[in-house]
Amino acid sequence: MKIISTIKKYSWILVATIPLLFTGCSEDAMDEVNKDVNHTTDAKAKYVLTDVITRTAFSNAGGEANTYASAYVEHEVGTHGQLWDAEHRISQPSSSSTYNNTWGSLYTSLKDAKVVISKCSEGGTEAGNDVTKGMAEVMAAYNLALITDLYGDAPYLEAGDYSVSLTPKVDKQEVIYQAILAYINSAIVDLQKTDSNLSGGPGSNDLLYSGNKAKWLKFAHGLKARYTMRLIKKSTKVNADLQTVIDEVNQSFASVTDQAAFGIYDENNINPTFDFQWSRDDLAASRSMVDKLIERNDPRLRRDFIDADWVQVAAVTTGDDAYELMAINGANDEAQYVYNTSVFMFSQTAPTLLLSYHEILFLKAEAMSRLGQSSAAIASILKEAVVAAIANSEISVEAGLHAPTVGDLEETSAAINPTEAASYFDTSVLPLFLANPLKEIMNQKYISFFGASGESVEAYNDIRRLKGLGENLIVLKNAGKFPLRFTYGSDDTTTNPNIQAIFGDGQYAYTEAVWWAGGTR
Repeated sequence: MKIISTIKKYSWILVATIPLLFTGCSEDAMDEVNKDVNHTTDAKAKYVLTDVITRTAFSNAGGEANTYASAYVEHEVGTHGQLWDAEHRISQPSSSSTYNNTWGSLYTSLKDAKVVISKCSEGGTEAGNDVTKGMAEVMAAYNLALITDLYGDAPYLEAGDYSVSLTPKVDKQEVIYQAILAYINSAIVDLQKTDSNLSGGPGSNDLLYSGNKAKWLKFAHGLKARYTMRLIKKSTKVNADLQTVIDEVNQSFASVTDQAAFGIYDENNINPTFDFQWSRDDLAASRSMVDKLIERNDPRLRRDFIDADWVQVAAVTTGDDAYELMAINGANDEAQYVYNTSVFMFSQTAPTLLLSYHEILFLKAEAMSRLGQSSAAIASILKEAVVAAIANSEISVEAGLHAPTVGDLEETSAAINPTEAASYFDTSVLPLFLANPLKEIMNQKYISFFGASGESVEAYNDIRRLKGLGENLIVLKNAGKFPLRFTYGSDDTTTNPNIQAIFGDGQYAYTEAVWWAGGTR
């Protein structure tokens, strides 16, 4: 330590002046002696925002929650260790330790986002930085939504402030969603202002949009569309809320260049899906997912899978050798390096999408369908969504085939270009859409979330939302009990009596839907 070395160097001076220290110094001066002057106890809002964005993308949207959700929604199959247990519903879905890392990370992100909001609000040290505040409000809404979407009722009003309570009370999901939408509405206002404080706006510290407030505003509108649709079962004005979804999408992303993509990945800073699989090899290709692609003669079938020798699977048909090596959901062996895997397990540099262009287009198509609008109008939006989704899938496929750590894998098929994607829609998707519009919209959205972009949690939310509406539109093949929610983290089930009282043995994860899906908490 610098202070200690200085004391040793000048110890003879200290010995000579000890009497003066005790007779000539005030108590205030003595209080300063043991302070650490080499490390800051505060940080500017823009630096805190950087950490919030990074943690949200890597640990919260793309991390463990997404990994478990990918197995529950059958994008992937758990074939080893904790993921095999989760796949077979042995213990993981009802254990408080399973999602504890996510639980803690989400609350850290929420707390830090609230710190930025406080700093930039009236009376704060950076009052006047309204755009930075708006960005933090978007991040607060995003992380708070992840908390309550996954866990249901949860601490919020008293959470993150130890001066209020060390054991915060649990708030109802309905109350939490009011806060989420309030954050979004405030962000929409603040993002149309300026950063006037001398400390300045985030600039390059904003790892999503480099300080571009117009794109953050589009992000906020897109999230409002997502969360409005989430609550559709609880709506007392369904048609008005469906129109709100459409209106908010129309104010959101105009193209893929606007979407909220965290792409700060390279050979060292790696995509979280790759990070998990490379260290554990616990996931394999899903038979259920493959069946949906075969049913549609989907060109992604020839692009999205790798065999045990790390060669791209060029073609899959029901009953062939490649098909037999797709793991049977909920009935697979516990094995590594046997089954095929999705190429996305290798997508080391693929971006994590907090909100994608294809998602908002699917939201618009769903709202239009529920409002009974014309098939022709809906089909044009759906086609754009499918083409955008395939283009995003190709980004992750290319990242998987050329991962820096792994090296080039053997590629056996040509990339899917926009022309082929459009033809696929016309020949395969459109007939299914015309036969059952809402079903094909939701299945195409589900397929679009398959990948390395961290979108399996949103597929999990959709499936539970549809269950709550009594709509079995996305068929799952695992015969085991479906987890209706995540269990609270062990950090709180062991220390907070308010959480302990409602956790019990964790089996509620299979029996109690969250509030917006028709449950009570």
